[in-house]
Amino acid sequence: MGHDHAHGATSTTGRALLIAFCISAGILLAEVVGAVVTGSLALLVDAGHMVVDTGGLAIGLTAVRLARRSPTSRRTWGYQRAEVLGATAQAAILLAVGVYVIIAAVQRLVVPEDLASTPLLVFGIVGLVGNLVAFVVLTRAEGESFTSRAARLEVLNDSLGSVAVIAAAVVIATTGWARADSVAAILIGALILPRALRLLRETADVLLESTPRGLDLDAVRAHILRLDHVRAVHDLHASLVATGSPTLTAHVVIDDHCFTSAHAPAILDELQQCVAEHFDVPVEHSTFQLEPETHRRHEHDVHA
Repeated sequence: MGHDHAHGATSTTGRALLIAFCISAGILLAEVVGAVVTGSLALLVDAGHMVVDTGGLAIGLTAVRLARRSPTSRRTWGYQRAEVLGATAQAAILLAVGVYVIIAAVQRLVVPEDLASTPLLVFGIVGLVGNLVAFVVLTRAEGESFTSRAARLEVLNDSLGSVAVIAAAVVIATTGWARADSVAAILIGALILPRALRLLRETADVLLESTPRGLDLDAVRAHILRLDHVRAVHDLHASLVATGSPTLTAHVVIDDHCFTSAHAPAILDELQQCVAEHFDVPVEHSTFQLEPETHRRHEHDVHA
């Protein structure tokens, strides 16, 4: 039943992502038209922001569908890392957009352009309403995966971008201060850059097979060494195949008599239960090589 429930949640998340993607694509088209009509930099920048976030929703939607594919002899982890590769490309685009935003906005602050506030306000409201609807759809979806959390964050940030566009339109309409558009663009850029750097750092950690955040390997080693009959642990490694899929491998040296007394399988069960239940980041996929103490002389380049 748990397996069926997981597939049901994945299916619901996929439907929510599809709806959010369609809404975001519609908003993107409207903002591009609005930027051309009004000449607004803030609206153009927010449209650039929407390109990235719509792409992010497409990546999430694709990742959900690819995750349903079974592993093969060639791709033993399936297509789980496709999400990471896509997110890395997304982060690079985000950085480029953010830098462009800051440069263009500073130039507009020096030499502002006349803008029509009414169309700017209309397109800003359209973007805000659409993003709020998408946020509600994603919030009501079952499950709490990385993909759904990232999608909600992207839509929420888009909503804040629309608020900045609306505020700029109101300021221009009431005061005539055209530089408000550039200020709004800088605020949107300030939303983009931190997200891009954080996303790039997280995906780089996965691609470099760094230890998953929140998993302390020293604590894992200490916990394993406290188990009965365990004498040493070496070649302890942990990494992420994709977000939410931590793996751990280790060579565990146990008493020689455990192999003759058939106690080794029980120790293996204890080891896997240990890493799956006792830490803030549960590791459900673990591989342990059990070794007698006499095997140490056959190990080459043993790592800590």
